[in-house]
Formats: sequence, C-alpha cells, structure tokens
Amino acid sequence: KWKSLYQIQRERKRIMRETCSKYKSNSRRIITPYHVSRIFVEDKYRVLYCEVPKAGCSNWKRVLMVLNGLASSTKDIQHNTVHYGNYLKRLDGFDHKGIYHRLNTYTKMLFIREPFEKLVSAFRDKFEHPNNYYHPVFGKAIISRYRVNATKEALRTGSGVKFKEFIQYLLDVHRPVGMDIHWDHVNRLCSPCLIDYDFVGKFESMEEDANFFLHLIGAPQNLTFPKFKDRHSNEERTTTKITQQYFAQLSPSQRQRSYDFYYMDYLMFNYSKP
Repeated sequence: KWKSLYQIQRERKRIMRETCSKYKSNSRRIITPYHVSRIFVEDKYRVLYCEVPKAGCSNWKRVLMVLNGLASSTKDIQHNTVHYGNYLKRLDGFDHKGIYHRLNTYTKMLFIREPFEKLVSAFRDKFEHPNNYYHPVFGKAIISRYRVNATKEALRTGSGVKFKEFIQYLLDVHRPVGMDIHWDHVNRLCSPCLIDYDFVGKFESMEEDANFFLHLIGAPQNLTFPKFKDRHSNEERTTTKITQQYFAQLSPSQRQRSYDFYYMDYLMFNYSKP
C-alpha cells in the first residue's frame, strides 16, 4: 500500500514540475516573504503546510496544533481557535535565514481540490450563509456592479449574491473588489513553481493521503486526520453533482472562461477538464 502511495506522490510531483518548466520561467526568482505568507510552520515535526482554503485547511491546522503540543486531540479545537487564535506560526514571520533554513530542511506539503468544486464550496460558505465580512465587502460591490435594478436592501446589505454574479466578478479584469484567498489560484497562493513541495495531497483522496503524510513524518500513531466538516456541518459537502448544478446556471462561454481562469491549476494538479 505504501508503495503505491509513494508512486502517486512521484507522479504528482513530476506533473507539477513539468507544468512549471513548460509555462513558468521563474525558477531563478528569489523567494520573498510574500511567496511564503500562506505557509504554516510546525517546528517539532518540521512541517511546512501551505494553506489552500476549502481543501481541508481547518482540519490540517488542527493536526498541526496537535503535533505542536498545543492540544491533545483535534476534536478539542474550535473553529475560531483554528482561524483566529494565531497559535500557528507563519513562515513569513521568520527572518530571511529562518525562512530558507526551514524551506531547505522541513517537509513541505500542500493539499489541493478540484478547482470548480473548491470554487462552489467557497461560494456556498461565504455567500449563502450570513457573513459579516463577505457580504458587506464583496457582496455589496458585486451586486451594485452586476445586478440590474438591484433593490435598496440588496445594495445596503450585500446579501443574496447569485452564483452567476459571483462568476461575473471573478472573470472581470477590472473587478470592483480584489482577489480573495478562497478563490485565488493555488498557483498563486503556494508558488509551487518556486517552492519544491515534497508532498502533494488531494482533497478527493484526503483520508488516504493525509494518513500517509502523517506516517511519513513519524506522527504519533493515534493521530489521524479528522473527518468532521468544520462549518455548516448539517449541510452536504460540495460534490461533483452539486458543482454541476451551480455551473449549469452559467452560459457556455462563462463556463469556458472559468476553466481558463483556473487552467494552470487544472494542468499542474492533473485534474481533467470538467
């Protein structure tokens, strides 16, 4: 079993490197704090984890906190502790020497997810539930720019953004509000062409990949990757089927342009075109 998992890792890394050498000429670029700002550091087991939202990141942070001795079990750690507790250090918090030392000696890993599914998962989480950041900041701007005859109430609250409007914003080169980590490219978040990741896990095979990774770093036997859904736990996880229902609301041209938008992620992580 380990043998086939090693093989899968070799293959994923090969595809990633080949895509990088084909499309990117930044192999000689200097790694700056900006490039490592999404990377979390666990010094005890010497792990660097690049956070990709909507690909198991809350549970990965829980695992890192347990490895670090900050909690005895992943079950004990609340959502807010994970995201707002600042218990985990980020790589950009170290000086130049500290950053390079860790990049050269720690096990670097990231977990990814099919780009359209990840996008729909982010949309459902941020726009279909009350949210006192995404509605006023993104929602208001999206509704006022893309909705014809928007009501005063919609413009005031920014609630009720439709998926189609969200996609219009995403594909707009002059988008009214900036990018957000929840729908940015993995390519940009984790700089895989600049940082040579040792382990590439996939959300689709999370349990197997995660437990293989924990085995590789010599984590305690009783630590397994948590299965629970972190937010809106009574709601079905975003599946391929759910994703198709959302994308069915778009025109063929919008679907194609969304694919083009995530093209590098599709290519680099070997996901087939939906």
